[in-house]
Amino acid sequence: MLKIIHGADFHLDAPFAGLAPDQAAARRAEQRELLGRLAELAREERADLVLLSGDLVDGDQVYYETAQALARTLGSIPAPVFIAPGNHDCYAARSVYAGTAWPENVHIFKEITPQGVELPGLNCVVHGAAFTTPQADRSPLLGFQAPADGKLHLMVLHGDVDGRGRYGPLAREDIARSGLTYLALGHVHACSGLQRAGETWWAYPGCPEGRGFDELGEKGVLVVEIEDAANVSARFVPLAGRRYEILTVDVTKADSPEQALAAALPARAGGDICRIVLTGERGDTPPDLDGLERLAAPLYFAVTLRDHTRARRQLWERAEEESLTGLFLREMQTRLEQAGENEEERALLEQAARFGLAALENGEDCCP
Repeated sequence: MLKIIHGADFHLDAPFAGLAPDQAAARRAEQRELLGRLAELAREERADLVLLSGDLVDGDQVYYETAQALARTLGSIPAPVFIAPGNHDCYAARSVYAGTAWPENVHIFKEITPQGVELPGLNCVVHGAAFTTPQADRSPLLGFQAPADGKLHLMVLHGDVDGRGRYGPLAREDIARSGLTYLALGHVHACSGLQRAGETWWAYPGCPEGRGFDELGEKGVLVVEIEDAANVSARFVPLAGRRYEILTVDVTKADSPEQALAAALPARAGGDICRIVLTGERGDTPPDLDGLERLAAPLYFAVTLRDHTRARRQLWERAEEESLTGLFLREMQTRLEQAGENEEERALLEQAARFGLAALENGEDCCP
């Protein structure tokens, strides 16, 4: 059995523009710790190979300590490591890949045309290609087909399955014709799970740690196990030290926004990065966002609040109108009277009345 650690899109030295400067600097330092967790996972799993599918760094401006940490940590992995540079870290004369001394176990693909490295001890060939410019509108699989020689043929690439843009578009038909056993992809920051096109298995592991609120929840890498060309499995392993989360807090039924937020906050600090969105109906005074932020701040590495609440209005104030809204509210009042003292039914009817009123007011035609 062949065991592979497949990772991509680390985006080391990202700017973290949404954070305060000191927090952004701390996050960049923490990103380097991801490399240590990757190496530790490779040792724990006794991985035969590590495939890294591009965008390991965020751009061509890389801190010296980041480049050194990358080379040192990958060199500590007791297995061959293959890197396919992507659109953010394309291979060029002044790139981190050309300007850094790499350990012997690290192989970096340098050409846009796929190249192969045979590993006789593992009965496999690892193919790969590189972005050599920040954009590539040609499929790196165009015209490629692995030989049917009884070996396992793997490929590490940065590319966009079903894409039509300039980031290595990959048609599923080309994947199916490739003759590969497993195609290790990078570029998409969400884990795809194990996919198949023809006889070829492929996957995106997603990024190992989020950098913004478009990259929520657990992030990590894949542990891929290959018994033979027909029997491939992939297991997602979380690697992130911090997560981005969005917490939605409805203030409608609370005595105050402070009460609603306090009830929704976690019991203990977790160190994640959170955006709290306040929704629902409130009194006439908007929430004190600064005060609410102080309430939540001890539980997170960073927290921001957004106010999507609206001033509470009297539910039945339009019941006497000669309009569709008036007819609807009068009908709901009748049902409330029929509910009598059944508090559960009355609560559901009031909620239905509020939802109906909101729907009607977003596009009402008055009765003639």
